[in-house]
Amino acid sequence: MKVLVIGGGAREHALCRSLSLDPDVTALHCAPGNAGIAEVAEVHQVDALDGRAVSDLAASLGADLVVVGPEAPLVAGVADALRERGFAVFGPSARAAELEGSKAFAKDVMAAAGVPTARAYVCTTPEEIDAALDAFGAPYVVKDDGLAAGKGVVVTGDLAAAREHALACGRVVIEEFLDGPEVSLFAVTDGETVVPLQPAQDFKRALDGDEGPNTGGMGAYSPLPWADPKLVDEVLRTVLQPTVDELRRRGTPFSGLLYAGLAITSRGVRVIEFNARFGDPETQVVLARLKTPLAGLLHAAATGTLASLPPLRWSDGAAVTVVVASHNYPGTPRTGDVIEGLADAAELDDAYVLHAGTAHDAEGRVVSAGGRVLSVTATGPDLATARTRAYEAVSRVRLSGSHHRTDIAARAAEAS
Repeated sequence: MKVLVIGGGAREHALCRSLSLDPDVTALHCAPGNAGIAEVAEVHQVDALDGRAVSDLAASLGADLVVVGPEAPLVAGVADALRERGFAVFGPSARAAELEGSKAFAKDVMAAAGVPTARAYVCTTPEEIDAALDAFGAPYVVKDDGLAAGKGVVVTGDLAAAREHALACGRVVIEEFLDGPEVSLFAVTDGETVVPLQPAQDFKRALDGDEGPNTGGMGAYSPLPWADPKLVDEVLRTVLQPTVDELRRRGTPFSGLLYAGLAITSRGVRVIEFNARFGDPETQVVLARLKTPLAGLLHAAATGTLASLPPLRWSDGAAVTVVVASHNYPGTPRTGDVIEGLADAAELDDAYVLHAGTAHDAEGRVVSAGGRVLSVTATGPDLATARTRAYEAVSRVRLSGSHHRTDIAARAAEAS
């Protein structure tokens, strides 16, 4: 099977790494890729938002499967353009991807499907914003309605800060605060059958102790030893399957990866948000534990044959990933700094580095090219071992001005 992956972040590096280990994959390509992906796949330059250009590339490569990784190309309709050319595509249509592209649309779908979620108001005027903030009170949860690269959400007890963010968004969703721990659960679907993966937990705040601003994610771990063993079945029954069924009923079937961000509240499971693609950094730890070959799973979703697949197989161990971010992230990150120690980190057993914001400079050196630069991932028989291995690998990577959290999976490892 010839596979083309669209994207160039740590999520796509994790996908490419798993696909490169699949014996059914005879050729692996990625566009636009990054410095790390180039080590496991042939990299091509393409505008990932240009459906015609992506389709032309897929045709020139004779791709049997195209995996669209990031949210922006999905919302832009790249999967639609590929399907019109006859390709098997893992990724939803533009209309179905509005589940991530518009939080107001997602709330409407959840209401129709009876999916448990936070009460919310969709606001477009200062008067509506003030009324919603007053109705819910602190802590305030304010979400940009559109795509914001994981940084469009503000959770704060400061009314002025909440109002400022809301006014800057244009159309905004203001909702009640959900208590309890957060869980990420991915599901692969062909529009009818829904196959849940294993849950993970990520860390959104920039600093230890969940302090600092929201980011795209600073680390993750899986499995969750503290979670109810029936959690996945419950979420499949009350969230994932009803959502997929509702979208099919509307004539916009969702085929691809459905991500549910969940809060385990005192009143039960509630949906925080949906994404229409693999999430970063949770993908890194979930795929690290998946033993079922990835290409066949994604191809079955793309071709409507998920129901015929046997149950997924998982490792009994654990995985932890720690994000190394560039200077000043999540503000305006500094780029162009040389990354050293990658070979040293690669020497460790059961640990590896996935590239996110990296590139090669004129001298062929790997340099930083974004805010979240690397995801250092490790596996082990338990969370404590996986965590130790991940941080040992992080200690070998040198990037001037970089920072990372030191408490990823610490509490879960201590309790397990």
